[in-house]
Amino acid sequence: MPVWPYLGPGQHGIAQVLPKSEQRMRKRGTPMAKIDLLLLHAPSVYDFRDHAILYGPVSDMIPSSTVFEMYPLGFLTIASYLTARGMKVRIVNLALRMMDDRRFDVPRFLAGLNPVAIGIDLHWLPHCHGALEVARIAKEIHPNVPLIMGGLSSTYFHRELIAYPQVDYVLRGDSTEPPLHQLLLALRGEGRFEDIPNLTWQQSGNVMVNPLRFIPDTLDYADLRPDLMVEMVLRYRDMKSVVPFGGWVKNPITTVFTVKGCSYECVTCGSSATACTHLTRRQKPVFRSPASVVANMRMISRLIHGPIFLVGDLLQGGAGYAEEILSRLHEAALDNEIVFEFFTVPPASFLESIAKHVRRWSMEFSPESHEQTVRDAQEGETGYTNANMEAIFRKALHLGCSRLDVFFMIGLPAQTVASVAATIEYCGHLMTLGDKRISCFISPMGPFIDPGSRGFEEPDRFGYTLFAHTLEEHRQLLVQPTWERILNYETKWMTRAELVDATYDAAERLNELKMQHGRISQRRGRLVARRIRQARTLRAAIDTELVQSGKIADHPQLRGAISQYSMSTVCDKRELYWPNRFVNFNPRTIAGIVGRYALSTVRALRPER
Repeated sequence: MPVWPYLGPGQHGIAQVLPKSEQRMRKRGTPMAKIDLLLLHAPSVYDFRDHAILYGPVSDMIPSSTVFEMYPLGFLTIASYLTARGMKVRIVNLALRMMDDRRFDVPRFLAGLNPVAIGIDLHWLPHCHGALEVARIAKEIHPNVPLIMGGLSSTYFHRELIAYPQVDYVLRGDSTEPPLHQLLLALRGEGRFEDIPNLTWQQSGNVMVNPLRFIPDTLDYADLRPDLMVEMVLRYRDMKSVVPFGGWVKNPITTVFTVKGCSYECVTCGSSATACTHLTRRQKPVFRSPASVVANMRMISRLIHGPIFLVGDLLQGGAGYAEEILSRLHEAALDNEIVFEFFTVPPASFLESIAKHVRRWSMEFSPESHEQTVRDAQEGETGYTNANMEAIFRKALHLGCSRLDVFFMIGLPAQTVASVAATIEYCGHLMTLGDKRISCFISPMGPFIDPGSRGFEEPDRFGYTLFAHTLEEHRQLLVQPTWERILNYETKWMTRAELVDATYDAAERLNELKMQHGRISQRRGRLVARRIRQARTLRAAIDTELVQSGKIADHPQLRGAISQYSMSTVCDKRELYWPNRFVNFNPRTIAGIVGRYALSTVRALRPER
């Protein structure tokens, strides 16, 4: 059984961590408001505020920080599904609360809540330290409250996860809303645990693994309701806990998942076709219907004016599927920027259709490498060349695409240090194709190769060496002092040290090119260059300490603030943001939600006749 030092209130007992108001309520015997399901999102490393860890630029290409404070979209679909069935769900982004307030006391906060059940996501493996530690603290404070974990990483490591004393149930698969509802009912005595699909649990000390048989062939059964976020703010008087990630209020980008599963075979992806076949038993991608996709987008648009990112290449569902979504978007006439993601070069005719039906649109494309042999080693035979790609980029810009982001990766099979350097020079070439609407980004693949991916399952075949295989081994990696030592892999073409050096070299050169081609200002470029130099210097100092003494010295000035040397190094994170609107949210819609919530509250309090 894995054991590590407890970081919470421990032997001091619950009474000493309860807020005074809750202590008074308990003394008077006043019941606290019940929450049917409390959904908690943990930081990557629980005690990141006390550690001095150089996480590296592993989160520069995503909206969240190195704490990975962005909770999965599944939180909102779970809340929507359960709310529609009369249950109260509360989302608490603990990671963001801890980021924003160094004095935020997790045990004290949790002790003031009264959940019937607690759910913690372990979807992305970089959360394995924080998720398990938050689960431990929650179980110490609420020993009789069932604790449930779910997500892709939970699915992969379900047998190891259920062995931790703080974990009572694990829900497997990529779609768990109905099984979770069944589990919550069974906890009330309304149903048998044996009948719940996708559930891993214990009975009399024996691990029980129920068949993974809830694999829906549609995603329309669970809506994504952004209005629930507003209702949670009103009900619990707590806005900070429902914000998806740091900076979201100022830059409220939203996402709509169009698909689960994938038809592509990227070597390092835990959602590739092969990974899904083995992990979630999904034999082919399943798509949200065009009507459901656009209905979700309408709901978002009524509340939020920011861009809406369509996750998944629409063309995976076929030309007819993609065209129907565009036709419905034409009818909806949304004013939001719509961001389209492509996994391969789309036909020019499809871009023409986008331009015809969508008012404002952007495009994201991830060739991973400019080098055909590397790209094919990672993605299989992609079926397109750089010339094909460049032609479609020109076409998109000609049709009025307002932004075209191109993403490359470091740490791929067959990729060398020289290949990475050549990719950056190719980025300079791409910047000459059009105006400032086209931008290039590069980042290390990290910190982990996804469990379940072909690279993780067959590392030798694809040229990888893995430094962690179990959940506990990955948890230990996350608290290493530098991101070189956190990486769970290296390749036969680049060691971990070479991966780090290649990343910083690439970042410096790409930063120079962006300044040269006017993609960023000279001032912003100088700030990025300074952060890269600081990160290099800090990494060297930490390595020297480790070599000389075998441990890292205490750096009081770095403790809890180390992220400043890990953020905006391969690029300035603000490059990922779309231009702000003067007003990012619709006040009329918010007022309507407030009014409906007030009316329902009054009705609930009105005595029955």
